This record gives sequence, structure tokens and C-alpha cells, in this order.
Amino acid sequence: MASFDKADIEKLIDGVLPWPATQDMLKSSKDEDRFDKYVEIMQARVEFDDPILLPLTPDLYIVNDNGERVVKCTCGQSFGDYRVNWKLSALIYVRDDEEKMSQVYVGREMPDPSWLQLREYICPNCGRQHEVEAVPRGCPPDFEFLPDLDTFYSEWLGRPLPDTVAFEDKTLEKINSW
Repeated sequence: MASFDKADIEKLIDGVLPWPATQDMLKSSKDEDRFDKYVEIMQARVEFDDPILLPLTPDLYIVNDNGERVVKCTCGQSFGDYRVNWKLSALIYVRDDEEKMSQVYVGREMPDPSWLQLREYICPNCGRQHEVEAVPRGCPPDFEFLPDLDTFYSEWLGRPLPDTVAFEDKTLEKINSW
């Protein structure tokens, strides 16, 4: 089994690892501590001390925040329980007319704004754009990824988390509370 050092993994994350080394890393079996190295690198890049349980995107993480599993931005902004679609706590800029769409699309590339919306999800604290969706009008925000953290840690990493939570989508509960 190959073993890659943390510096090479960091270069891979940053997109500066030379292509032959990238190919070698991609083709090789994963070293057993690769996830831990990755999380360690990402932990050093965020502006909070809460332990990262799982990176979701380059700037969103599921963290343990005083015993609660929440989604946080690199800047430390909390988007709440990881089982609730984080997009419900983001600022949302909607491009839904020709004027707004023409800032992104040129000429005939532009979709029909009477059919489609572009939604930009933005961190309310630092202004990072985390996601863009092109969806039909009226479509709810897409909940791309709801990981089963307890199974991942116990069965894949072989080290169960100290507490367990129900693996369920709680987005509708949040919406119903409004």
C-alpha cells in the first residue's frame, strides 16, 4: 500500500501537485491514514477550533461544536444541524429575470428565466459563495449530501464517535417550525 506524506496531500488539495504524482496518488490504494491527514490539513485552514468530523466542500465542514454536529463555513459561521439542509441558513441570491441572468449567460446561452432560476447560496458572515443551483422555478433547494457519520466512523474508520445521533433528514422539521 502506498503512503503519501501530508505535504503531497496538501499540494493535491491546492491543485499544485504535478500531474504524474497526482496520477500515482489516484491509482494507488488509499493509505490508511489519508482521511486523518486530510482532516488535519483542513483543520489548520479554518478559523474555528471545533474538530472537523467530515469536510463537505472546500469551505463547508461537519464539526463537533460542543457536542452538536453542525455544518460550519471556513470562517466559523454555523449553518446548524448537519441533518438539516444547510442552504436554509444561507443567504440566497436568485437570478430569475433576463437582466440578472445576462450577468452570467451571453445571448442564446441564457436559459428561459420563466422556466429556470439560478440560486446562489452565500455565507452570511464572510460572503463566500458555497453553491449555485440551476433549478426549475418552485423547486426546493437540493440537499446534496447527508452522510451517515456514525456508520462512516464505526465501520469505515473503525473508531466510533462517542455519541450517536439518528440518521435522518430533519429539513422538513426545520421548515415546519417556521
